[in-house]
Amino acid sequence: MLSVHQVGLAFGGTDLFKDISFLVNPGERIGLVGRNGAGKSTLLKLIAGHYAADTGKISTPSGFKIGFLTQDIPPKPSTSVWEEAASSFKEIKQLEADMEYYNEQLATRMDYESDSYMKLIEDLTHAQEEYMLHGGYTYQADMERVLMGLGFKSEDFQKPLSTFSGGWQMRVELAKILMQNNDLLLLDEPTNHLDIESILWLEQFLSDSPQAVILVSHDRTFLNNATTRTIEIVLGKSYDFPCPYYKYLSLRAEIREKQRQAKANQEKEIKQTEQLIERFRYKASKASFAQSLIKKLDKVDIIEVDDEDTRSMRFKFPPAPHSGKVMVRMEGIHKHYDEKHVLRGLDMELVRGQKVAFVGQNGQGKSTLVKILAEKLVHEGKLEWGHQVQLGYYAQNQAEALDGSKTVLATIEEAAPEELRKSARKLLGNFMFAGDDVEKKVSVLSGGERGRLALCQLMLHPINLLILDEPTNHLDMQAKDVLKQSLESYEGTLVVVSHDREFLDGLANLTYEFKEGKIKQYLGGIEYFLEQRKMQSMREVELQQDAKKQQKAEAAAKSKAPQSASREEVKEAEKNLRQAEREEKKAQEAFEHAHAALDAVDQLMANPVEFKKVSSEPDFYHRYEGLQRSSEAAFETWEKATAQLSSCQQAWDAIAP
Repeated sequence: MLSVHQVGLAFGGTDLFKDISFLVNPGERIGLVGRNGAGKSTLLKLIAGHYAADTGKISTPSGFKIGFLTQDIPPKPSTSVWEEAASSFKEIKQLEADMEYYNEQLATRMDYESDSYMKLIEDLTHAQEEYMLHGGYTYQADMERVLMGLGFKSEDFQKPLSTFSGGWQMRVELAKILMQNNDLLLLDEPTNHLDIESILWLEQFLSDSPQAVILVSHDRTFLNNATTRTIEIVLGKSYDFPCPYYKYLSLRAEIREKQRQAKANQEKEIKQTEQLIERFRYKASKASFAQSLIKKLDKVDIIEVDDEDTRSMRFKFPPAPHSGKVMVRMEGIHKHYDEKHVLRGLDMELVRGQKVAFVGQNGQGKSTLVKILAEKLVHEGKLEWGHQVQLGYYAQNQAEALDGSKTVLATIEEAAPEELRKSARKLLGNFMFAGDDVEKKVSVLSGGERGRLALCQLMLHPINLLILDEPTNHLDMQAKDVLKQSLESYEGTLVVVSHDREFLDGLANLTYEFKEGKIKQYLGGIEYFLEQRKMQSMREVELQQDAKKQQKAEAAAKSKAPQSASREEVKEAEKNLRQAEREEKKAQEAFEHAHAALDAVDQLMANPVEFKKVSSEPDFYHRYEGLQRSSEAAFETWEKATAQLSSCQQAWDAIAP
């Protein structure tokens, strides 16, 4: 158990937080929430021992172990991914070295009867017991499971870590911390460099882990699914809620509303009491009554409403300039880096007014395609721009690319057209840069502040094609809400690359999944995409389970002694087998027919010219969804028929003469 008791910390004479207290019990999963700059990351560093508190105390039991994932990118070591991940098992590695030494000694020494030889045997036995206790015989399987869960492939394990980007190196750091046998995990924005599949895996891992967790994240869905308790830091104070994030939001609103009502009622009572005191205090007959009211008033505990930080960005994208219907058409787009082919003959068309989401694992080509469109990255294939397209682009490293030597105000003034420069301060105020904040150097801004400044730059010019590559990485939840609302009302064409499910929900109406150099189109938003992926995963699991059941049945049939069957039983079994064969063939043909119809439409959709023709038909999308449902239903029928045929075949094999 960890205890945080009345902890306070100040910077430059200003309290960052004061009198923060809470307990962390074994196995608890706590979400630490608050605005950027509220002190969440600093509090994690205090708990980890990186900072010392000005007041209060943080206490842990003897031998209490803490794993801490920071937002700082570690140096690039020359070791392989596997070696770096294995470095977290220090105790196991030491035990392996000890056991190797003991075995070498026992193999070379001849003094079998000596006390020192017997001591070696005892030491080896003890080391083997400790090795088993620490998971020495399973840790390599655990490493493989965690690394693959975080997106690595088996062929990546022996590659030098220095050949991977900073985001992938952070995944290795996360893997090391998850695999250590810590009592408490401190995770600061662990999903910043993860794709949706890895985030889903991490949610499940944390839910199954016996370790306590304190988690900072701006990904609401992940925060809600991965935690069971929420601690809010606001204006230097902490508020504790025994529930996950979404329930905390409603509970916090209810509590504050009740506090406001109670405070209003109390203020009304106090005012009435003060009026009575003023009315009777100078009357001799009522003086004692007035004095009793004064004493009663002195004893009243004033109700306070929990502090709330209501600051937020305020902006709306300007009207999108008119453009042609087709914004950009891509045909046969191919991109490779040496032998690695990132995009393979990609065809896509972006149409005016579309809101498109690019999803998929990291390294599958999403940002590469964005750079081809926005940064003119060299590629193969045809790229044809539409009429009067005006592009706005927020790169994945946009916030970090700002010139740190300039002030906030100078950054906007230099990027703004002449007519907007006089309004630069007002525009910055909409992005929460007020007063002296505009004179700060960009180099001293936090990641969230830089993100807001980079968004402010997008407001300086009219845009009808907006491309955003991971725009929410450094934004707090309130800023993300404002950005999402602005994008929902944006009239131009939007392309957004993001792994934030809550941010994408309801924003995009078309989803492209990038995988192995190709794309797959989903005619819906992120919820539809996740639903389809879940269905595919469940089907794969069911098929695996059916295969296992079949193997068990076959093994059981083989183990049984052959028994003679009556003529009627043989005849019935043969009849059932022939019927099952006919049903299976019929189901297979039905599926192939349904799938061919769906595949024909998919091929049309892959061709921009043909897709433009058919998509204009009023019932096209309804018919397409109907074909999808028919194909899925036919496949399920075929699966059942195949399982029935397998069962009948086993029954026939068991009694066939």
